[in-house]
Amino acid sequence: MEFEFPDRDRLEATNDAEPSDLPRAYRVSCTRNQPTVQDVTAASVDAVTDIPELADLEPGSSVAITAGSRGIDILPEVLEAIVSELQSRGLKPFVFPAMGSHGGATPEGQRETLATLGITPDRLGCEIRSSLAVEAVGTDSTGRQVYAAEDALGADAVLLVNRIKLHTDFRGDVESGLCKMAVVGLGKQHGADNMHNAALERGFHEVIPEWAGILVEETPIVGGVGIIENADEQAAEIHGLPAADLLEAEPALLERSKEFFPELPVEDLDLLVVDEMGKEISGTGLDTNVIGRVRFHNQAEVDEPSLTRVYVRSLTPASHGNSLGMGLADLVHRDLASTVDFEDTYVNIVTSGEPNRAKLPFVVPSDTTAFVLSASMTGVASPSDLRIARIKSTMEPGELWVSEPVAEELADRDDIHVHEDSPWLFDEHGELEMSWD
Repeated sequence: MEFEFPDRDRLEATNDAEPSDLPRAYRVSCTRNQPTVQDVTAASVDAVTDIPELADLEPGSSVAITAGSRGIDILPEVLEAIVSELQSRGLKPFVFPAMGSHGGATPEGQRETLATLGITPDRLGCEIRSSLAVEAVGTDSTGRQVYAAEDALGADAVLLVNRIKLHTDFRGDVESGLCKMAVVGLGKQHGADNMHNAALERGFHEVIPEWAGILVEETPIVGGVGIIENADEQAAEIHGLPAADLLEAEPALLERSKEFFPELPVEDLDLLVVDEMGKEISGTGLDTNVIGRVRFHNQAEVDEPSLTRVYVRSLTPASHGNSLGMGLADLVHRDLASTVDFEDTYVNIVTSGEPNRAKLPFVVPSDTTAFVLSASMTGVASPSDLRIARIKSTMEPGELWVSEPVAEELADRDDIHVHEDSPWLFDEHGELEMSWD
């Protein structure tokens, strides 16, 4: 499918703004003192030790370990440590993709997604089983069926592994974490689709805890290893939770994770520029908690931050064309639009249930075009007054280039360091050439 979009000359002629009219840019960073796990392998082994059901398994028992599609920096190391520890006990662990419809909802696509994240049989020292076959294991209070992967059901034990953090779609006692991994991950594409449809009716905050409870009762889940990250995407804590404690213990860990959640240091912007979005960055491509936009049926919007326009420059290679979440942006670069795989994106959208997030935004041919047009799309009287911030991704909102009005606001904060200042620099093709180094 090919689209024809207006060129730079045509679009940039629609107003009188020039790049030279933009306010000066300042590179700033947030400084934080945060806990960090010093030995990920040891902490992962300790987490496994905290799950007594694993110690009760007979030698030769099989253990299915979940692996999601999020870009959790330490996930390969955590999985490797868990596999090694279980093997040292005479058990037979294997890893299986637990990511709903990601990877195009195909076994090959999901294996490729894991490989992109550094999760391979060679690295882990065990088999990766990648089937999307599921079985119904129960029904919820409304009569909807709850599904689990056949790979998981065929094992003697299932160990959930996931990051615990704020979800991008809803608020509840449990959000993105081990319970959600049980409901969506074990359910594969069919289960994830069923759950999201139920959530559109009743709300995620009701469906996920109920379904997680059913899965704990009806499947061989023995517990989970929960990772809490600090704002620099490093492991702050690693916890092992027995299956019986999942629903009671995870809410406290979610509250703990909120203490480290990375946020923009500014609450009011005319234009937020995001270098890249992607599935390994957030399930929605752009973390809704960072950009302050939810846009999901039956879910409330948030008040902060207030961003008039969001411009996204690229889609990560690890997304394999899945651009779910581009509908959260107002403008995207033509390069991003050209890499969209509508099949993968639409399958993911149908599974998650919100078509607004798949809408193709206003497409610009260059970065310069986006900056110039923002003078006409934000209600600002003069381009020199534009409140602009640029970040690498919503996973790294603490490193920014900001315009002078924003820099002046941040200047007196003890947790902000100003590195340098410069005009906004664009190359001959109109692309930003301001380094992060």
